[in-house]
Amino acid sequence: MTAHTDHLAHPGGDHGHHDDDDGAAHGTLKSYATGFVLAAILTAIPFWLVMDRVFEDSRTTALIILGFAVVQIVVHIVYFLHMDTKSESGWNMLALIFTLVLVVITLSGSIWIMYHLNSNMMPMSTHDMRKMP
Repeated sequence: MTAHTDHLAHPGGDHGHHDDDDGAAHGTLKSYATGFVLAAILTAIPFWLVMDRVFEDSRTTALIILGFAVVQIVVHIVYFLHMDTKSESGWNMLALIFTLVLVVITLSGSIWIMYHLNSNMMPMSTHDMRKMP
Protein backbone atom coordinates (compact mmCIF):
# COMPACT_ATOMS: atom_id res chain seq x y z
CA MET A 1 0.00 0.00 0.00
CA THR A 2 1.20 3.45 -0.73
CA ALA A 3 1.08 6.18 1.86
CA HIS A 4 -1.88 7.77 0.07
CA THR A 5 -4.01 4.60 -0.05
CA ASP A 6 -2.95 3.64 3.47
CA HIS A 7 -4.27 7.01 4.64
CA LEU A 8 -7.60 6.28 2.90
CA ALA A 9 -7.82 2.82 4.44
CA HIS A 10 -7.12 4.19 7.93
CA PRO A 11 -8.64 7.66 8.29
CA GLY A 12 -7.10 9.86 10.90
CA GLY A 13 -3.57 8.74 10.13
CA ASP A 14 -3.85 5.55 12.15
CA HIS A 15 -1.42 3.49 10.06
CA GLY A 16 -1.66 -0.21 10.73
CA HIS A 17 -3.34 0.09 14.14
CA HIS A 18 -6.70 -1.66 14.14
CA ASP A 19 -9.09 -0.78 16.94
CA ASP A 20 -11.68 -3.44 17.81
CA ASP A 21 -14.00 -0.99 19.60
CA ASP A 22 -15.78 -0.02 16.37
CA GLY A 23 -18.43 -2.71 16.87
CA ALA A 24 -17.16 -4.91 14.03
CA ALA A 25 -16.33 -7.86 16.25
CA HIS A 26 -15.93 -11.08 14.33
CA GLY A 27 -16.18 -14.49 15.87
CA THR A 28 -13.55 -17.14 15.97
CA LEU A 29 -13.96 -20.66 14.69
CA LYS A 30 -14.41 -21.80 18.30
CA SER A 31 -17.26 -19.32 18.92
CA TYR A 32 -19.01 -20.29 15.67
CA ALA A 33 -18.65 -23.99 16.55
CA THR A 34 -20.01 -23.32 20.05
CA GLY A 35 -22.96 -21.42 18.57
CA PHE A 36 -23.63 -24.21 16.08
CA VAL A 37 -23.55 -26.92 18.76
CA LEU A 38 -25.85 -24.92 21.04
CA ALA A 39 -28.26 -24.20 18.16
CA ALA A 40 -28.32 -27.88 17.19
CA ILE A 41 -29.00 -28.96 20.79
CA LEU A 42 -31.69 -26.29 21.19
CA THR A 43 -33.35 -27.64 18.03
CA ALA A 44 -32.99 -31.35 18.84
CA ILE A 45 -34.50 -31.17 22.33
CA PRO A 46 -37.85 -29.64 21.25
CA PHE A 47 -37.95 -32.09 18.33
CA TRP A 48 -37.50 -34.96 20.78
CA LEU A 49 -40.18 -33.50 23.11
CA VAL A 50 -42.72 -33.48 20.29
CA MET A 51 -41.80 -36.78 18.62
CA ASP A 52 -41.74 -38.84 21.84
CA ARG A 53 -44.72 -37.01 23.36
CA VAL A 54 -42.83 -36.50 26.60
CA PHE A 55 -45.60 -34.38 28.16
CA GLU A 56 -49.27 -35.32 28.16
CA ASP A 57 -50.49 -31.74 27.92
CA SER A 58 -49.78 -30.05 24.59
CA ARG A 59 -49.78 -26.64 26.30
CA THR A 60 -46.86 -27.68 28.48
CA THR A 61 -44.97 -28.86 25.42
CA ALA A 62 -45.74 -25.63 23.59
CA LEU A 63 -44.54 -23.48 26.51
CA ILE A 64 -41.31 -25.46 26.81
CA ILE A 65 -40.72 -25.15 23.05
CA LEU A 66 -41.32 -21.39 23.29
CA GLY A 67 -38.71 -21.24 26.07
CA PHE A 68 -36.22 -23.11 23.89
CA ALA A 69 -37.04 -20.72 21.03
CA VAL A 70 -36.19 -17.69 23.17
CA VAL A 71 -32.88 -19.26 24.21
CA GLN A 72 -32.21 -20.12 20.55
CA ILE A 73 -32.76 -16.46 19.60
CA VAL A 74 -30.28 -15.35 22.25
CA VAL A 75 -27.71 -17.90 21.02
CA HIS A 76 -28.04 -16.63 17.44
CA ILE A 77 -27.78 -12.99 18.53
CA VAL A 78 -24.67 -13.59 20.62
CA TYR A 79 -22.75 -16.18 18.59
CA PHE A 80 -23.71 -15.37 14.99
CA LEU A 81 -24.78 -11.70 14.96
CA HIS A 82 -22.16 -10.73 17.60
CA MET A 83 -24.54 -8.32 19.27
CA ASP A 84 -23.80 -7.16 22.77
CA THR A 85 -24.01 -3.93 24.74
CA LYS A 86 -20.57 -2.85 23.51
CA SER A 87 -21.10 -3.24 19.75
CA GLU A 88 -21.44 0.19 18.10
CA SER A 89 -21.70 1.83 21.53
CA GLY A 90 -24.88 -0.06 22.34
CA TRP A 91 -26.91 1.20 19.36
CA ASN A 92 -27.38 -2.32 17.98
CA MET A 93 -28.82 -3.49 21.28
CA LEU A 94 -31.03 -0.41 21.52
CA ALA A 95 -32.39 -1.08 18.02
CA LEU A 96 -33.03 -4.72 18.95
CA ILE A 97 -34.87 -3.75 22.14
CA PHE A 98 -36.98 -1.21 20.22
CA THR A 99 -37.85 -3.85 17.62
CA LEU A 100 -38.80 -6.36 20.32
CA VAL A 101 -41.03 -3.81 22.05
CA LEU A 102 -42.83 -3.07 18.76
CA VAL A 103 -43.27 -6.78 18.03
CA VAL A 104 -44.64 -7.47 21.52
CA ILE A 105 -47.06 -4.54 21.30
CA THR A 106 -48.24 -5.60 17.83
CA LEU A 107 -48.65 -9.28 18.70
CA SER A 108 -50.30 -8.75 22.07
CA GLY A 109 -52.64 -6.12 20.63
CA SER A 110 -53.60 -8.38 17.73
CA ILE A 111 -54.22 -11.35 20.02
CA TRP A 112 -56.23 -9.19 22.41
CA ILE A 113 -58.39 -7.85 19.56
CA MET A 114 -58.99 -11.30 18.09
CA TYR A 115 -59.78 -12.80 21.49
CA HIS A 116 -62.38 -10.14 22.31
CA LEU A 117 -63.74 -9.79 18.80
CA ASN A 118 -66.03 -12.78 19.12
CA SER A 119 -67.59 -11.63 22.39
CA ASN A 120 -68.14 -8.10 21.09
CA MET A 121 -69.85 -9.13 17.86
CA MET A 122 -73.62 -9.03 17.66
CA PRO A 123 -75.10 -12.52 17.65
CA MET A 124 -76.69 -13.52 14.38
CA SER A 125 -78.96 -16.41 13.66
CA THR A 126 -78.81 -18.35 10.42
CA HIS A 127 -82.11 -16.69 9.43
CA ASP A 128 -80.50 -13.22 9.75
CA MET A 129 -77.47 -14.35 7.76
CA ARG A 130 -79.65 -15.32 4.80
CA LYS A 131 -80.87 -11.72 4.54
CA MET A 132 -77.32 -10.39 4.26
CA PRO A 133 -76.15 -9.27 0.81
